[in-house]
Amino acid sequence: MTFGQQLLFFFSAVGAFNGLLLGIYLLFVKKLKYVADFFLGLILLTLSIRVGISVCMYFYPDLPRIIPHLGLSLLFFTGPALYYYIKASFLEEQFVLKNCRKSFGILTLILGVVGLLYLFFPITWDSYFGSFIYSVWTVFVLLSVYEYYILSQKYSKKPNQFILPVLVSNVIIFLTYQLIATGWIQIYCAGGSLVFSFVLYANFLILFNKKDQSTEAKELNRYSNKKISTEQAESFVSKLERLMDSEELYKNPNLKLNDLAMKMHISSHQLSQLLNDNLEKSFSTYINEYRINEACDIIENGSFLKIEEIGYEVGFNSKSTFFSTFKKIKNTTPLLYRQSQMPSVRELQGSNL
Repeated sequence: MTFGQQLLFFFSAVGAFNGLLLGIYLLFVKKLKYVADFFLGLILLTLSIRVGISVCMYFYPDLPRIIPHLGLSLLFFTGPALYYYIKASFLEEQFVLKNCRKSFGILTLILGVVGLLYLFFPITWDSYFGSFIYSVWTVFVLLSVYEYYILSQKYSKKPNQFILPVLVSNVIIFLTYQLIATGWIQIYCAGGSLVFSFVLYANFLILFNKKDQSTEAKELNRYSNKKISTEQAESFVSKLERLMDSEELYKNPNLKLNDLAMKMHISSHQLSQLLNDNLEKSFSTYINEYRINEACDIIENGSFLKIEEIGYEVGFNSKSTFFSTFKKIKNTTPLLYRQSQMPSVRELQGSNL
């Protein structure tokens, strides 16, 4: 073999070998928790054996003719495995494995009957067996794409991140071998093996990258949920109280969390954490407490403003909101609170005379 052929053999064989190991691991070694993993292992096993046989036949064409037929026979199950992998991935616990066993039993019976025809029509069988296998593969790849579309519309959230890469990879490999088999592109069959190796490693890179991104997102989420330290929280609370007292920001009826955070020169996320985790109050509760306390001060000082005017004065934009918030915080209405303060107001006014 030339150096170029050696490279082609190496990369094709390594891809097939790794795919075979991964398929065996999923089928026979890994504890089966998800049915979809079984079908993924079956896809890898059948494809990698088919790819390995293609490589061997390209470099060693004198091998017995039964070997490529065995490779095609395994390829017969690749399409159905992909179809059921898509269904099992989306349906999860709802997937009925019993029906799948029946389907694979029927397919095995069909393949056995087709194989027996070789005894009676060897020449015709040899000419059309490959076309039969590729036709079945075509049907199931199309069904898999259709099933993915239907189920992805039904289930807005995909169960796992592997489904689409696995589907796309199988479509690429299928198209490559289909174009080679039909003669539409003139490349060696080992070229399909090389495509399989490339797609296999590309999937590893994509999926590991997604895993890293997912891990990074979890880390960021973990640290973002971490409470502010006690020392820093005390500093923030003091700054917040000074800001509220000096600028009376609560009187702005359109005050938002972002506005207050900008005034404090911290992020809105930090301010939200400070209020919820350290003060155990929501933003609206914190602001409304300032407004109600201000309203109480106005009432206690004997203001002649109407009740609803006091509400607007302290930052509420509706009478009903003011009344309900006052009742929630002070456990009484603004009017009853004013009436309860009337004696002390008169005494205060008399002392000023």
